[in-house]
Amino acid sequence: MRKIKLYIATSLNGKIASKDGAVDWLESIPNPDALDYGYADFYKSVDATIQGNSTYQQILSWGIDFPYAGKQNYVLSRTKHENTEHVEFISDNQIEFIQELKKQSGGDIWLIGGGQVNTMLLNAKLIDEIFVFVMPIVLSEGIELFEAIPDMTHLTLKSSQTYPTGVVEMIYNL
Repeated sequence: MRKIKLYIATSLNGKIASKDGAVDWLESIPNPDALDYGYADFYKSVDATIQGNSTYQQILSWGIDFPYAGKQNYVLSRTKHENTEHVEFISDNQIEFIQELKKQSGGDIWLIGGGQVNTMLLNAKLIDEIFVFVMPIVLSEGIELFEAIPDMTHLTLKSSQTYPTGVVEMIYNL
């Protein structure tokens, strides 16, 4: 069975994006050695992504080519949208869709976010691992790692690592 892995950066106070959904604050973290924090290897291990529509719209606003071309990309949305070259929109029976997706053959699935989708999949017990990168910054306002009301969930720490940039990586199994 395929695993769903939430791979995400947060501020020290648990924000994954500023109030308007922007993640440009990540660029303010000094990284003189251009560390990728294992992203390239992680990206190779997944062949599908799941994200919410707000996260997808934020990515489109960057004015770059779609960064996950070549992967199966699913956008969860409350409203119907036309599928695009790179994205299939899922608006009905989202939990059931993801349960079936996990049963298909293939690589792991990257849960990109945002906070509402993270909570929905956490509460449905569909997340297998959480890779969280705590960035050395506090944001005054923003989108929480788990928006709405997450169920109390016990995690098992698989590993942790600190980087010279002040970033702390923690990997949890659920």
